[in-house]
Amino acid sequence: MNVYEMLTTRKTKLSLVGLGYVGMPIAVAFARHIDVIGYDLNEAKIDLYRNGIDPTNEVGNEVIKNTTVDFTSDASRLREALFHIVAVPTPVNPDHTPDLTPVEGASRILGQNLSPGSVIVFESTVYPGVTEDICVPIIERESGLKCGKDFRIGYSPERINPGDKVHRLETITKIVSGMDEETLDTVAKVYELVVEAGVYRAQSIKVAEAAKVIENSQRDINIAFMNELSIIFHKMGIDTREVLEAAGTKWNFLRFMPGLVGGHCIGVDPYYLTYKAEELGYHSQIILSGRRINDDMGRYVAESLVKNLIKADMPVRGARIAICGFTFKENCPDTRNTKVIDIYNELGEYGVTPIVVDPEADAGEAKRLYGIDFCDESALRNMDAVIFAVAHDSFKKYEKADIDRMFNPDNKVRVLADLKGMFDKNRFRSEDYLYWRL
Repeated sequence: MNVYEMLTTRKTKLSLVGLGYVGMPIAVAFARHIDVIGYDLNEAKIDLYRNGIDPTNEVGNEVIKNTTVDFTSDASRLREALFHIVAVPTPVNPDHTPDLTPVEGASRILGQNLSPGSVIVFESTVYPGVTEDICVPIIERESGLKCGKDFRIGYSPERINPGDKVHRLETITKIVSGMDEETLDTVAKVYELVVEAGVYRAQSIKVAEAAKVIENSQRDINIAFMNELSIIFHKMGIDTREVLEAAGTKWNFLRFMPGLVGGHCIGVDPYYLTYKAEELGYHSQIILSGRRINDDMGRYVAESLVKNLIKADMPVRGARIAICGFTFKENCPDTRNTKVIDIYNELGEYGVTPIVVDPEADAGEAKRLYGIDFCDESALRNMDAVIFAVAHDSFKKYEKADIDRMFNPDNKVRVLADLKGMFDKNRFRSEDYLYWRL
């Protein structure tokens, strides 16, 4: 009986190593079909899951309460499983080099608790070669087992989009790969249990790793182009969104929009590819150019706001400015690697300490990572300028009268930065508003 048959007859279990925005929804999906152990070394997170609380908001508290996932922080429980999925983060260091600490740590833990006959599939985004050249040696060393003889390895890049209720694990084609045909077949069959959209069998593990890392690099480059256009068109006095709407009438125009590029994928993955390229003696031109533009957008937004305050004849130092939205994307509580912090810090260089309002964000995480305390929406009063940085649905509900009340009534001009163009620009075309968007 092979591993797939043992899973479907519940003679063994599947383990999920890393229960964040990616890992937890995968564990919950598989638990509808087979026995699942959900492992994370963060005991506080495990306690939340055990108490029916979903801190990620990806599946919701009700689903967590009713799932059969066996949540644990006891690594020895991994020995009960013969199919392991690793979904730990792969961030970058401050110098933009890959930080493989989490994936290396997961490899060590798995190696120390690996049963012979296991299949291990990595989902973490890496540059081509990490799975076979870095993870496998660690697992072999820690377990005393030999890859290809005592355990097998595969790779299936995650494509979960945090906060997206349409494009889910079940509805997105899943790339799968394995070290050999037998492993590939097992990995494909296991994922077919939950992925309704089907799987794509990549020719090798390195091909699957490369496919993942270029998906987000492509988006990063296209958004960088839009951001550069935004900078150029503002110098020309042209509204970028209006230009893109006009250009979008052509059938093959790619519909990307300017914006802040943060998070753990688009703003990170390109550095994994360029790092490996540098190792091989090639210095990236296009990818790193796009990264520089996108990494600089927070500073550009802050500078543009300051210019608008000066244009409105208001003092910059000590100005009351609100930033609405702090997460790295809309309708998601995750503040890690948010680019809104760049706006906040840059305004600080001008002697401004903005208040930050975000009803969707993980306030504890923001305090821990950035030292920032969020304000309640009731604090949005007597402002000199307001920046809507993240397009949360809760912000989109604001009417113009709600926004009017946020400003100091004594100011002749209200400075409003609607970065994502959430609101109808025409409603703010008046002498008492200075409206700006990317």
